[in-house]
Amino acid sequence: MIYVSIIEDDSEIRNGISSIINSTEGYKCVGAYESCEKALSDFEDNLPDVILMDISLPGMNGIDCTKIIKEKYSDVDVIMLTVHNDDSKVFDSLCAGACGYLMKNTPTDKIIDFVKEAVVGGAPMSTTIARMVVSSFKRSKNPLLTDREKEVLVQLCNGSSYRAIADKLFVSADTVHFHIKNIYKKLQVHSKSEAVAKAIKDKIV
Repeated sequence: MIYVSIIEDDSEIRNGISSIINSTEGYKCVGAYESCEKALSDFEDNLPDVILMDISLPGMNGIDCTKIIKEKYSDVDVIMLTVHNDDSKVFDSLCAGACGYLMKNTPTDKIIDFVKEAVVGGAPMSTTIARMVVSSFKRSKNPLLTDREKEVLVQLCNGSSYRAIADKLFVSADTVHFHIKNIYKKLQVHSKSEAVAKAIKDKIV
């Protein structure tokens, strides 16, 4: 069973996603909150596996909340679900620890798929966001990473899991882990989200 919580101040969106989650076998919505403050107070006793997080919220915003959540509960996956598609919001969210970034026009059935993707180690992103990230890579000519390392990082930004990257690039999972270890070392980061965020900010790839 995958336990999901939603932090969203629009009741229609919040209730709609909650209903879809609860009607999908293997998933359960364990919390639907209109503010970060209410969610954080409840997480002490009701912690989910995945959190769908809005950014613009009354009181604390979703990016600041994500940072707090990842500091306290590092194993919880946070996926941003928002209307914002500018570079700064994507970058700040990933730096805060979010593992994915989805637009609110994402079909609800796809949101379920993206939740599962996060649980198995992927970095789910809406197509427009993934294209934006990949486009930022193409504009840079920094030779810090090897061509293969760039390919691996681009696949991470597309939301692919390690196994999916291995299949896509026709290499073993161990080879993917080797490349990712080198990417982390070169970029001086410790997670997928930090690596993607630094690539966006500094146009490293």
